[in-house]
Amino acid sequence: MSSSPAASVLFVCVHNAGRSQMAAGFLSHLAGARVEVRSAGSIPADQVNPAAVEAMKEVGIDISDQKPKVLTTEAVQASDYVVTMGCGDACPIFPGKKYLDWALEDPAGKGVESVRPIRDEIKTRIQALVAEIDAQQEK
Repeated sequence: MSSSPAASVLFVCVHNAGRSQMAAGFLSHLAGARVEVRSAGSIPADQVNPAAVEAMKEVGIDISDQKPKVLTTEAVQASDYVVTMGCGDACPIFPGKKYLDWALEDPAGKGVESVRPIRDEIKTRIQALVAEIDAQQEK
C-alpha cells in the first residue's frame, strides 16, 4: 500500500461547527491515514458546537480540539471529494472533483439529544463514503 492518502475529502457547511466537524471526525477515525480530511465553512463560527463535541465523545471520537476554518478555493482544489452540507452557492465548483450534497439537519442551537440522530446519519454516510473510496482504490 502506498504511503500517500487514497483520497482527499473536504467537508463544507456554513459555520464549520457541527455537521462538517462531525463528518471530518468520523472519516479520520474510520479511514485513518488512508484519507486526507479537511473541513471548512463559508461563514465559520467562533467554536465547534459543544453539543456536537459531546455527541461525538459519546461514540469515542474527540473533536474538542478542532477550530472552525474558512472555506478557501485552495482547499477545494486540493480535494478529490467535496461534501457540502448546506453551504449553498458559497462552494466553488472545479472540474474533476466529486461533489456530494448531504441534506442534513443543522445542529446549531440544539442540545445533544437532538444532535445524536444527525451524528448517526453522518456516520452512516461516512461509512458508505469510505467503502466508495476503498472500491476506487481497488480498480
